[in-house]
Amino acid sequence: MYLIGIAGGSGSGKTTFSKKIISRVNHADLLLLSQDSYYLSTAAAHLKLHGEANFDHPEAFDWPLLRDHLSRLKRGETVSVPEYDYKTSTRTGGTHTAGPAKVVILEGIFTLWDQELRDLFDAKIYLHVEADIRFIRRLHRDVRERGRTHDEIVRRYYDTVRPMHQLYLEPTRKYADVIVGEESDVAADMVAARVRELLHISKT
Repeated sequence: MYLIGIAGGSGSGKTTFSKKIISRVNHADLLLLSQDSYYLSTAAAHLKLHGEANFDHPEAFDWPLLRDHLSRLKRGETVSVPEYDYKTSTRTGGTHTAGPAKVVILEGIFTLWDQELRDLFDAKIYLHVEADIRFIRRLHRDVRERGRTHDEIVRRYYDTVRPMHQLYLEPTRKYADVIVGEESDVAADMVAARVRELLHISKT
């Protein structure tokens, strides 16, 4: 199994970039996982900065479960991925089955943070997008999709998102094999071409 890790700051376009690859390949043996599924339900309670729940700290994620799942997918097994509710900031208690697959993409802010995960990846990608663009994207997304207010998003950005990005996330850029800028279509084409090669399918 071939494992691709895609990292980048909040609003950098990780999900969009991943879906571009998925749409270009369009094959059942390509699986997309989100690191957000592995948020801890207790993260908001014990990780706080300036009184704000901190979802942008590495300890907000369930690393043992994520390591276990990626290792099992590497072995060709299936896993039960937790379902996470952004509006309540908790796991719902439900799961969905993922795998087996010949190629797996994991996207998330701290995809490249953990060394054990990095050792599992066959390709590591970091999306580098300027902070003002990431903030605007996050603002629109969180209002539209996650039921958050404008004031809440702005406050959380300054209290947790920006400082955590500078302290923890940006340094993981050095672990990437490839750094992709805002114009990601060419990079998506290249990754998709590699995936099609791995899956032995031709471009139609």
